[in-house]
Amino acid sequence: MAHTDIFDRLWADYTRQNPSTKKVYDLFVAEGETVINDHIAFRTFRHPSIGVDKLAQVFLNNGYQYMGDYRFEAKKLYAKHFEHRTDQEAPRVFISELLTEEFSPYLRQTVSDWVSHIPSSLYNSDNLIYAGNVSGPSSHEVYEKLRTESEYAAWLYVNGFCANHFTVSVNRLKKFDTLQKVNAFLKLNGFLLNDAGGEIQGTPEELLEQSSIRAGMVKFNFTDGETEIPGCYYEFAKRYADADGKLYSGFISKSADKIFESTNFYKK
Repeated sequence: MAHTDIFDRLWADYTRQNPSTKKVYDLFVAEGETVINDHIAFRTFRHPSIGVDKLAQVFLNNGYQYMGDYRFEAKKLYAKHFEHRTDQEAPRVFISELLTEEFSPYLRQTVSDWVSHIPSSLYNSDNLIYAGNVSGPSSHEVYEKLRTESEYAAWLYVNGFCANHFTVSVNRLKKFDTLQKVNAFLKLNGFLLNDAGGEIQGTPEELLEQSSIRAGMVKFNFTDGETEIPGCYYEFAKRYADADGKLYSGFISKSADKIFESTNFYKK
C-alpha cells in the first residue's frame, strides 16, 4: 500500500465522521486555496498491543522514519513523530499515548478491559489505525468518570483509533498566509477556536505557530442513551526557517499540550 493511499483512507473517514472538518476544507478551497496537510495525529493508550510503536508500524513499513519524541508531564502523555524518508510532500505523523500506569486503579482497569475486547487480529494489522472503537459499546457513565481524570482518556475510550486531526499547512496558503488571518476567517464563518492558553500556540521565534478549532460535537450512541460529545478537530500550522534557512520540522511540547485540549468536552 502506498503511503498516499493510507492518508486518502484516513481523510475519507475523518471528514465523513466529522462534518465540520470538511466544511473548513471546503471554505479554503472556495477561496482558491490549495490545502496541503502539514501533519496528522493519532492517540492511543500505553499498552504493548496498541502503543505508539504499534500504531507507527504501518507508517514505518511505508517509507516513514522516527524523528523525535515528546513528553507532556501534566497530561501524562508520551509521543513520537515520524517523517517520510523521500517524499517531502508527505505529511508528518504524530502519535501520542496516555501513560496509563500514572493514573488511578479505576482508569487502569477500564483501559485494560477496553484493550482486552479489541480483536487480537488487529494488533499487528495495518488496519489498526482505521479501526475506530473496536472495543464494543461505550458507557456514558464511564466516559464521564474518565473525564474527571483525563479528557484524553475519555475521548479515546469512545472514539478509538482514527486520525484525531489533520493540519493545514499555512505556509502553503496564499491569501491566508498568517495564523491571524486564518483564525479571523474561521471565526467569521462561525467556527469556535480552541483558546486554551490563547488562540495561537508558539511564536515565530520558536519556529512554529499553531491554532485549532474546537472539535465538532457529534452524536454518539452510548449504552445508556444518545448524547453529543467532541469528535475530531482541524489544526493549522505555520513553520519558520532556522538560522541555517531550514524550515523547522518538529513540534513544541508546551504548544501541543494546549492543542490536545481541542477535544475537551464543552457546552455549545
